[in-house]
Amino acid sequence: MFVGAMKDKQANSRLVLDNVSHSFGTLHVLHDMNLDVNPGEVVVLVGPSGCGKTTILNLLSGYIKPVSGSVIREGVIRTVYQHDGLFPWLTVSENISLGLRSVKDAALRNKEMLELIELIHLEGFEHTYPHQLSGGMRQRVELARVLAGDSDILLMDEPFSSLDYQTRLRMRRELVRLLEKRHRTVVFVTHDIEEAAQLADRVLVLSSRPATVRRELLIDAPRPRDLADPAVIHAMKEILSELGL
Repeated sequence: MFVGAMKDKQANSRLVLDNVSHSFGTLHVLHDMNLDVNPGEVVVLVGPSGCGKTTILNLLSGYIKPVSGSVIREGVIRTVYQHDGLFPWLTVSENISLGLRSVKDAALRNKEMLELIELIHLEGFEHTYPHQLSGGMRQRVELARVLAGDSDILLMDEPFSSLDYQTRLRMRRELVRLLEKRHRTVVFVTHDIEEAAQLADRVLVLSSRPATVRRELLIDAPRPRDLADPAVIHAMKEILSELGL
């Protein structure tokens, strides 16, 4: 399934949390959480450490079920974690091909894999193993794998937090570029206010546990966004103010 078909299919994606509350034993994590993600939207979740951001991703993915309320998910979901999930015994091309298992025709699968290699600018590294790559290169391979095949929705749990600052800046721009080529609906968790302001169509600022949505901030500015962009500076100020920082 190639770019045009992917864009049409992604338009049908849907993610909804409807009055969701969740607890782990006596630990009350979420309270009456409501979230409706529009097709093609990049929604970024920020909030205090331990407030339940990863729990929200796990509910959206179906990995856990809410104690109360309902979750609606429509579309194929893939998740990107803080530390890349590449298999160390597989090459770059073999790791990416894992995301293409639904493509039954071998020639089409290979063509798609080569297109993805080109998309992430790693031509010549097809037979390289993860330990031979930099952190940023490994994350690019991870992004190629989750963008492969028929996925509609990306759930991203602090995917760049383990990288150095300069690499994080490059990876933000890389993500924006890849999403322009292969449209997806994205829910992105981060502690990085700057990252949220650069990437999001909409930022949800969460309260401390049990989490509720304290503030919803729309950022109506084209991507990629420079750090000096007035929309980025304004969004950062608003988020920091809401968090009391």
